[in-house]
Amino acid sequence: MEKSSFSIIGCQHAHIQVFIEEMLHLGHRCAGIFDDQKESNLAAILSHKYDIPLLSNMEDALKPEIEIVGCAAINQRKIDVIELCEQRNKHIMLDKPMVTDRHGLSRLEAVMERGNIQIGMLLTERFHPAIYTLKQQIDEGALGELVSIAMRKPHRLSVNNRPEWFFHREQSGGIINDLLIHDIDLLRWFTESEIITAEGYMRKQILNEYPTFYDSAQLLVQMESGLVAQLYADWHTPGKSWTWGDCRIFVAGTKGSAELRLLGDPLVSQTPMMLKVTGEYSLHSVMLLNPPCGIMQDFLHCIEGKHAILTGKDVLNASKAAVEADENVKTVPLLFK
Repeated sequence: MEKSSFSIIGCQHAHIQVFIEEMLHLGHRCAGIFDDQKESNLAAILSHKYDIPLLSNMEDALKPEIEIVGCAAINQRKIDVIELCEQRNKHIMLDKPMVTDRHGLSRLEAVMERGNIQIGMLLTERFHPAIYTLKQQIDEGALGELVSIAMRKPHRLSVNNRPEWFFHREQSGGIINDLLIHDIDLLRWFTESEIITAEGYMRKQILNEYPTFYDSAQLLVQMESGLVAQLYADWHTPGKSWTWGDCRIFVAGTKGSAELRLLGDPLVSQTPMMLKVTGEYSLHSVMLLNPPCGIMQDFLHCIEGKHAILTGKDVLNASKAAVEADENVKTVPLLFK
């Protein structure tokens, strides 16, 4: 793709840096950042860091020469930006989640069906070397037929650094749409099948002042392939932890098993690790492979009609599965005030 201009509409989460850094690295130019949430200073921080102008008018982020928009707006409002970009014929890459409920999902499906623009989401885990390596091992049959997958995604909350809207499920989408959407996408990728059902619980143990904020979630997920997976996420990583979240993936197959320690092990190395054991080889560390490109180069492949690791269909189906899981989950309220 020829070098183009891009802009940012909505700057509420630092994940948008992935979009900015990869686009700049690929030689594209950022025309500016627009964010209408005056209480947030992230836009100013990123403007200074990357020498990008701050825009006072959204129209400046939609000028004819701009081809791609990056969006990290309030989650509930992202669908508005998607529809606006469709009207202006701009491709768009969003931080997750891109929708928060059934109504937003229906609107997203309508835009996708029309097919006028490409819509991407920063489901960056497919491009993590350890996860990419695991996918190659699965595809090569190194673990045999898949028996079970379990994923753990603990996170540090850092309450004082979160915007007010984050603690309201209607605006943020909640922990399943926000965190477990990554793992829902990986389940589809690993098994090459869709989700039939996802059931489980969300529990509330903290922050009574925010009644719709649930801080942990557990799902049992059945895939069309027959595999049953367990997903877990929480906002309880301690402040003194060596990492923002000790995320891990466990895979069992008929020929072997593997564990991903995505942030390494603080007692060994903080480098990501894939450990594997089979009937032929004892437990060992697998050399990690780098994916052929980053997520933004992959998105540009979508725009150009080329093969992509993460497609528009992928982000739509992951969003649909996450919304449905959020609808079906049982909630365990705060029991003691």
